[in-house]
Amino acid sequence: MSIPHGPEILPAIRQLLTNAGVGFREVHHEPTRTSEESAKARGEELHIGGKSLLMKADEVFRLFVMPADHKLDSGVIRRELNFKKMRFATPEELLELTGLVPGCVPPFGPPILPFDLCLDSAITRNERIAFNAGSLTDSIILSASDYLSVARPSRIFAFSVVMS
Repeated sequence: MSIPHGPEILPAIRQLLTNAGVGFREVHHEPTRTSEESAKARGEELHIGGKSLLMKADEVFRLFVMPADHKLDSGVIRRELNFKKMRFATPEELLELTGLVPGCVPPFGPPILPFDLCLDSAITRNERIAFNAGSLTDSIILSASDYLSVARPSRIFAFSVVMS
């Protein structure tokens, strides 16, 4: 099976969730650029949002997902996974690798995105997760337990802190 790219991602997520027998709610909204705008458009609290960050760790791109009201602690990730260096993917790299722009990366590794998925443990404490699903105008909301069963992250550990 090929990895979806750009506009193919939302239908691929729908199919993945439907095939898994997972209930979800889809929200079509005005374009959102920030986690705060997305939460408002969905009618959800900020911490329910899943913020997906594509990072280049040493020479490999990996996807890190945390609650939208958190910020990444790259030092924790470098120590936990023994990386020497880490940086955010550039918008150009993100577009080339996924067909997506910043703000619409869904919190999935394979078969949706071709990256190892690392999940912040704070996500597991939420009842739901909401995320932009491959576009700035389409969001999906589902239970956190269903998300975990479908997304199957390779690692779950604490790598973020609540923004003050």
